[in-house]
Amino acid sequence: MDTIVKKPIIIYAESTPNPSSMKFVANQLMVHDGATAQYLSKAEAKGSPLAAKLFEFPFVKAVFMAANFVTITKIDAIQWEEVTLELRDFIRIYLSEGKPVITDVPKTEVAIDNTFTETKEVFTEHAAPTSEVEVKIVEALEQYIRPAVEGDGGSITFKSFVDGIVTVQLRGACSGCPSSTITLKAGIEGLLKRMIPEVKEVVSEAV
Repeated sequence: MDTIVKKPIIIYAESTPNPSSMKFVANQLMVHDGATAQYLSKAEAKGSPLAAKLFEFPFVKAVFMAANFVTITKIDAIQWEEVTLELRDFIRIYLSEGKPVITDVPKTEVAIDNTFTETKEVFTEHAAPTSEVEVKIVEALEQYIRPAVEGDGGSITFKSFVDGIVTVQLRGACSGCPSSTITLKAGIEGLLKRMIPEVKEVVSEAV
């Protein structure tokens, strides 16, 4: 009988544009593809055993998860040089022991066709589109913007489209990042306005 050899867990740390946030990347998926989750306190982390454990470190201020990474935001009194190795080893050991990362993944009901009469549940925190324009906005966010934002340790979710104004929410490393306003206006707004003429402005909703 062949022995199944478990792939060793590898974790590496990546800096992000936000000096208070560090991205810890694993060589395996940590949450369902397309799903994201953010926790701002241990009380909020009931759906994620890993996040709850991370909040036991006194310097952890927020935890964000997506795909194969977790972004940790620290308090200002601590330098990353003091805690990065400790966090990296903790996450590696936690995953190596096969413990659950997240047990309650956010889902949203979305339309299955352009009649918007039938829906299905998907792993996403985007607000469910209710028009063809909103479908185009979500598709643009998913295809062109989300990969870049996740590369920086964050996420972007669609919240609403009213009178030409798209409201999104930036989370993870993007939340509170000094360069997020520039990214929002020069990058995200510019792209959406070029692709979707109905879009006049993009604004960010506070987390």
